[in-house]
Amino acid sequence: MAAPDASGKTTSDIDWATEFDHTNPEYGARAPEIWEELRERCPVAHSEAFGGTWLPVRHEDVAAIAADTDHFTSRGVVVSPERPGDSAPVGEAPPITSDPPFHAVARRLLLPGFTPKSITPWESSTREICNDLIDEILEGVDGKTGDERIVDAAQQYAQHIPVMVIADMLGVPKEDGDIFRGFIHRIIENPSLDDERPEEESLDFYLDNVIHEHAEATTKRGDLIDYMLELELDGQKLQPEHVRGTVALLLIAGIDTTWSAIGASLWHLAGHDDDRRRLVAEPELMDNAVEEFLRFYAPVTMARLVAQEVEVGGCPMKPEDWVLLPFPAANRDPEVFERADEFVIDRARNRHSAFGLGIHRCIGSNLARMELRIALEEWLKRVPEFGLVAPDTTRWSAGQIRGPRELPVRLA
Repeated sequence: MAAPDASGKTTSDIDWATEFDHTNPEYGARAPEIWEELRERCPVAHSEAFGGTWLPVRHEDVAAIAADTDHFTSRGVVVSPERPGDSAPVGEAPPITSDPPFHAVARRLLLPGFTPKSITPWESSTREICNDLIDEILEGVDGKTGDERIVDAAQQYAQHIPVMVIADMLGVPKEDGDIFRGFIHRIIENPSLDDERPEEESLDFYLDNVIHEHAEATTKRGDLIDYMLELELDGQKLQPEHVRGTVALLLIAGIDTTWSAIGASLWHLAGHDDDRRRLVAEPELMDNAVEEFLRFYAPVTMARLVAQEVEVGGCPMKPEDWVLLPFPAANRDPEVFERADEFVIDRARNRHSAFGLGIHRCIGSNLARMELRIALEEWLKRVPEFGLVAPDTTRWSAGQIRGPRELPVRLA
């Protein structure tokens, strides 16, 4: 029997059409089933959680909202109990929190650092990171048998890769990984917790110190923070809050999203022997497989605030309502994808929305694809046989980023 939540209801009693809360662990565990149910009976769900939140699950509605920058503002992209203040035109984390026309300016400043050509040099260090982690995992089970060969593929592998890669790119200490994970848990998974922390434990406080150190350094390291500190807008260096907001975006968006995609892909391979063995035998399928992992296990749900009264799917939305954009739900819409509810490892045509839709499509998509591909390639080279310990031992995250937080697998 399901355990009761704070209201006294068991999760099985929740009507997801009117009472959903995306931070509920049950939502994280059962999200695909919930989306399918809602698509059939209530494609635009509503809840009083967080002061009023909408959840459309059809591709057409998600795409329409993402494209409508007149009725929906991006000044708030992470649902929280309080609405963010008006920090126009920059937003708190440009360009993701910037609205037109400033959004195009802020995005253009970052594009040179995330082109395929700019990402290629990071491939070798990413492979090294992956192999160092695998070395440590295999050393820990060397000579052991049975349950002694159980490892956590999320906590011991997936969750370290993007932390180390983005730390290198930003020029922040790799050993601050635990600090980054704390920020992610509070801001993305359980936003109510972030308001309860002292200022010196906040992300802004951490980043202000890091950026100050970069600005005062006599020798520049050539990392992304140094790059942003040298950027100019209308002949002036970027304002400190612009730099801090963009670094926060790269740190948060570049870590949790990617480790969730890696973890979900390993979860799938651990539970689907045919797909895993085919990918090992036919490595040339990797590019197609990566796109299908991104479609089927897309981790990111963005948010918008209603700026003007508008109706979506017959539902009237009022200013300052939160609207979630579950790109993972859009990716499973049978009106858009053939065999939408099936993972097809060699799917050829795959115009998924894992990286978003509209003007805010993820600027780091090339980096995320590279990390996911290399993480899977290196793991499968060295750990071709592994399986889930049990279906109920995987713990999925709650909140706007969905992926395994605990993923026990047994190595062959």
